[in-house]
Amino acid sequence: MDFQALSRYRFRSVWELPAPPAAVYTVLERADDYPRWWPQVRSVTSLDETSGVAVFRSFLPYQLTVTAREERRDPAAGILEIAMSGDLAGWARWTLTARGSGTRAVYDQEVEVRKALMRRFALLGRPVFVANHAWMMRGGQRGLRAHLQPV
Repeated sequence: MDFQALSRYRFRSVWELPAPPAAVYTVLERADDYPRWWPQVRSVTSLDETSGVAVFRSFLPYQLTVTAREERRDPAAGILEIAMSGDLAGWARWTLTARGSGTRAVYDQEVEVRKALMRRFALLGRPVFVANHAWMMRGGQRGLRAHLQPV
């Protein structure tokens, strides 16, 4: 059995959002503000113009700390992409497209877990870790939908 493969994850989440792509892009490109609307993003601290440290915690009793570095910022294409290191190593990308009067936001992520606790429980914990990620993404979608609603 390839135990290292058990620590690799590929995720895709699709969010239908009630605002045009430009408005969604403006919110998503401001990572420092994520904790305001995404409950599972506990903190984001900028290191410089293109990198920062984020702390995540969903329903499981552990947190993940990741250093994110901007890889691609393309408002015309609706793409934001980062490289990650720390408790997770890999990349994540938002791709935004118009859908009626709203936006279809696709979040793709490929990571390898580096956090020792999660690697230790990779075999038995994998389904729970996947569910934890899904819970976090649902929280983000709800939070962003509410954040985008006109006041």
